[in-house]
Formats: sequence, structure tokens, C-alpha cells
Amino acid sequence: MKRAAAPIIRIVVCVIGSLTAVAGQARTTAPARVQPPALEFAFELRADVGAPMEIGQVAQGRRRIVPILGGTFEGPSIKGRVMPGGADWQIIRPDGFTELDTRYTIETDKKQIVYVQNAGMRHAPPAIMDKLLKGELVDPSLVYFRTVPTFETSAPDLQWLTRAVFIGTGERLPTQVLIRFWRVP
Repeated sequence: MKRAAAPIIRIVVCVIGSLTAVAGQARTTAPARVQPPALEFAFELRADVGAPMEIGQVAQGRRRIVPILGGTFEGPSIKGRVMPGGADWQIIRPDGFTELDTRYTIETDKKQIVYVQNAGMRHAPPAIMDKLLKGELVDPSLVYFRTVPTFETSAPDLQWLTRAVFIGTGERLPTQVLIRFWRVP
């Protein structure tokens, strides 16, 4: 039995040696320090919103739809208006955590149309969320409100919107939503 065990031990030792060598190479080729990506400010959007339409309790939570009535946006290389007709289709969980699915169009001052689909989330302590959902003004620093927008446009000079990842930081005001969009270069 000792003879049968010896070849197995040699194989195990060889495999462990090989894995150790590969792991050592991976450590020496990996960057010493990974830097997080920077963010570039793209634009700020102010959407005027109407009273929420309450659908009620559905399988995922409380459904409500917040109509987008208009608004404006402006950044270093883009500005224009938010077109009426979009909405935010929200699911509000019992603890106040809100899933956002916002879809609308914006029009630049050069008459270029951009479709925006903005998925996101918003949450805060229950007392803060209760006030926010009632349309009361709350301190935005107490609310986590983040989005991940995607943009679609046929305008050649706006393709930078369609070819990068963006994040949004939001604030809910009684009759407006303020979102600052940041590009990940």
C-alpha cells in the first residue's frame, strides 16, 4: 500500500506546487493599487412632477405612477427642456424602499430628442420616507436616491450619452425631482 500512496502523494505535491506558482504569478502581475473610476459632471435635470396616481397594493409592493409634466436640464455641453408625457413607475415596499423606473424624453436647445430610461432606488429611515411619500419637504442628505440612466438618440453630436455609463444622484422636492447625472469616463 505504501507504493500505491507514493505516486498519489507526488501528484498532489506537483498540483499544489503548480497552483502556488500560478497564484504567485497572478499576484506579481496584478496592479499594486486599483484606482476607482472618476466621475465627470454631465448635467442637472429638474423635472416638474404631478400628483402620484395610486394603483394600490400589487404582488411586488405598492404601485404608484408619478407623471412628468416638464422641466429643464443644463450641463457644460448640453441644455434644454424635459418634455411632458413621461412618468416614474414606482414600487414601494412596506419598509418604504422604493424601486424607480422612470421613462421620459428631453429636447436640447438644438431640437435634438433624447429618450431617457432611468432605473433607480430611493430609501431612508421610515419616518423620513413617510414624509417624502406624502409630498413633504425633507432634507435630501437623509435620503439615499441613486439612478442608473440610459440614453437613446440619433443625434451625432450626442452619441457621448449613448456610449458611456452614467449614474444619477437625486433629490425629491414637493413638485420637482432634481437629478444630477455623472458620466463614468
